[in-house]
Amino acid sequence: MLTAMAVWGRFSSGVAGAALILDIAVGAASCLLAPLLLWRPVAVSLALDVLAALSPAATTAASMGALQVAQRRRFPVAAGVGAVGIAAHVVQGLWRPSSGISFGWWLLLVSLGYGAMVGWGALARARRELLESLRERARRAEAEQGRRVAEARMLERTRIAREMHDVLAHRLSLLATYAGALEYRPDAPPEKLSQAAGVVRAGVHQALDELREVILLLRTDDAGEEDRPQPVLDDVPRLVAESRDAGGQVELRDETVEASALPAAAGRTAYRVVQEGLTNARKHAAGRPVRVVLEGRPGTRLVIDIRNPLPADGAAPLAPGSGTGLVGLTERVRLAGGRLDHQVTAGEFRLHASIPWPA
Repeated sequence: MLTAMAVWGRFSSGVAGAALILDIAVGAASCLLAPLLLWRPVAVSLALDVLAALSPAATTAASMGALQVAQRRRFPVAAGVGAVGIAAHVVQGLWRPSSGISFGWWLLLVSLGYGAMVGWGALARARRELLESLRERARRAEAEQGRRVAEARMLERTRIAREMHDVLAHRLSLLATYAGALEYRPDAPPEKLSQAAGVVRAGVHQALDELREVILLLRTDDAGEEDRPQPVLDDVPRLVAESRDAGGQVELRDETVEASALPAAAGRTAYRVVQEGLTNARKHAAGRPVRVVLEGRPGTRLVIDIRNPLPADGAAPLAPGSGTGLVGLTERVRLAGGRLDHQVTAGEFRLHASIPWPA
């Protein structure tokens, strides 16, 4: 429409003959080239600048070309295309000067027009890139949030699984020991059977209480978890006494100095190491003696060494295991900054842990 108006204006101003035919041809060519700006903005814009040098009928399309380049290309490219457009109009003004306005003012208006087109396009491009970057950042933030939620869920599930194993496996292995005694000693005196049945009943109640604590762990936050008392290194003798009451032969040699000075987290880890060692001994070497050695003092490392001989006849374990206890325990010790090793040598199973003990 603007190109047609420009041609009509040239005709109304008295342009005729070959000049008018040139204006009509240039106007038609610019109308045909304008849609191609969407696919090849730089090349088409330069072609329109060449047409603008021949006739004012292409001025509008050339200006729109500069705007398209500024919107879709970097600013140096857009500025270069704008400079070519101004140079093309300088050629046009020298070849076919406009009547009623001086060349200087006309060139100033052309320069201001191209500058406005380039600036407008660059501003639109910058705004579009800003919006796209904000959308991309929002997508990344959403993806990162989803990843963090998934990792938090996995860590929580791992923590809960470890807690359930550490708390319940020990208790249930004790119950299995007592139940095995009832099964294989039916000729025991009634008072012994009654005592064993009472111990099993009490153990079941304790297991239920500990299971309830684990369920509470699922329903409370970290603050609630810290409010509940957690086992520490000083609770190891009680743990050994429970194993002895169940008929286990456990020898405890405690050579630690100032055990109460051990940080709570490290003490809880040490307690779980001993607990897992005694549980494994009951499962895989029932009736065999277990030797537990604790060594360490502030400023060194707490060393836990648990050994028990394995059955020579390859008897099946008293209670089946999943094989994940030592894996979870290794991770727990590693998180405490320590190291856990386990090996079987000369018919003996050894569990060895080393945990830092700050001064």
